[in-house]
Amino acid sequence: MRRFTLALLVSLLLVQSDAGAFCGFFVSKADTKLFNKASQVVIARSGKRTVMTLANDYQGDPAEFAMVIPVPTFIEEGQIHVGDPQVLAHLDAYTSPRLVEYHDPDPCVRAQYRQDILGAMKSAREDASRSRPQVSGEGLGVSIEASYNVGEYEILILSAKESDGLEVWLRKNGYRVPRGASQVLEGYLKQDMRFFVAKVNLKEHARQGSANLRPLQIAFESPKFMLPIRLGMLNANGPQELFVYTLTQKGRVETANYKTTKLPSGVEIPTFVKDEFGEFYRAMFDEQVRQEKMSSVFLEYAWDMGWCDPCAADPLSNEELRSLGVFWLPGGQQFRGGAAPVYVTRMHVRYDEEHFPADLVFQETGDRSNFQGRYVMRQPFAGELTCNADRYAEQVRERQEREVEMLAKLTAWEEDRIRKKVKWFRALSPNPWWEKIWN
Repeated sequence: MRRFTLALLVSLLLVQSDAGAFCGFFVSKADTKLFNKASQVVIARSGKRTVMTLANDYQGDPAEFAMVIPVPTFIEEGQIHVGDPQVLAHLDAYTSPRLVEYHDPDPCVRAQYRQDILGAMKSAREDASRSRPQVSGEGLGVSIEASYNVGEYEILILSAKESDGLEVWLRKNGYRVPRGASQVLEGYLKQDMRFFVAKVNLKEHARQGSANLRPLQIAFESPKFMLPIRLGMLNANGPQELFVYTLTQKGRVETANYKTTKLPSGVEIPTFVKDEFGEFYRAMFDEQVRQEKMSSVFLEYAWDMGWCDPCAADPLSNEELRSLGVFWLPGGQQFRGGAAPVYVTRMHVRYDEEHFPADLVFQETGDRSNFQGRYVMRQPFAGELTCNADRYAEQVRERQEREVEMLAKLTAWEEDRIRKKVKWFRALSPNPWWEKIWN
């Protein structure tokens, strides 16, 4: 049996095969590639209208892939599209938690200090502006309400009377349904939900010339602002990572049935993390999940589209936003400087069946305050000084101690391990200041 990863809300069931101005300088970002079994969902929503873009990290034979998604309403062919993975990658980069760097000014020249800060602010603003035969459902209570070919996908819209019949139909049509699916399917049937089933059209996929499967996009109207994740946990091998990006008009989105927790942000960490930011961020997220007993959805980013400080990537263009389903944008105008009527929220959740027994339910708030996962390095002044700056040297050492303690708290790394990597700043009194060195 081939190994496969299941990382999405949407149940990826295997098909049986014939075999405030921060004024820092952006340094690095923590994108979704840092995490295994990671899937991404973009939800553009206004009123009852929803456009959902689904991407997963499935790796394997396309003949073995299928996606089964509970949907609240019938889906017509015109409501299904294939998304652009580059736009999703851009959104990921734009909203990713980020590492920023400050450089201490010359403590002997206060006027120069003010100039450096103003220059940093200006620079930051300038940077930011840049197939097998199908088995009939007769006798099983399963109806194929529609079938479509969209891009490299073959789509079915199913309805069912009973979960047992639907499970049998899926098995007879080559889906390896995980144990316990019938009970979960029954919950969706009680909500009068249908099932969106996607397989890969192998000939069309080969014609596309891409090794990866492109995102699928579905548009529908429903009063329900939710994301079904339960089916995807049934045959999952361990906890899954899910990144949810919402694009709305009013403000920040949060989960209504689970706790939404802001990640630690704005904290100062040792400068060696510059070369280990990915390792740091994974460890930090692991520790936050542990502290919250794996029961929270974490907020990583919330801001008006078109402006951030510092930016990890350029804001998305109107064309890119429309491709993600932002249907309310007026035409002919590219919004900048926070004026775009689009508010982006990025949430990150590690979930399994035990800790997340229910689907994610969202609510849009009126909160438009800015938030980003942001981690700060402060580089001590390394130039030649013209005054006695022993007090400054003392302050730097005290700051480095606090940074060690903070990093240990965030990651659960041992302080001794951290201290060995810190490039301690020290003054070799009574030598002149310009002979003070890094050790």
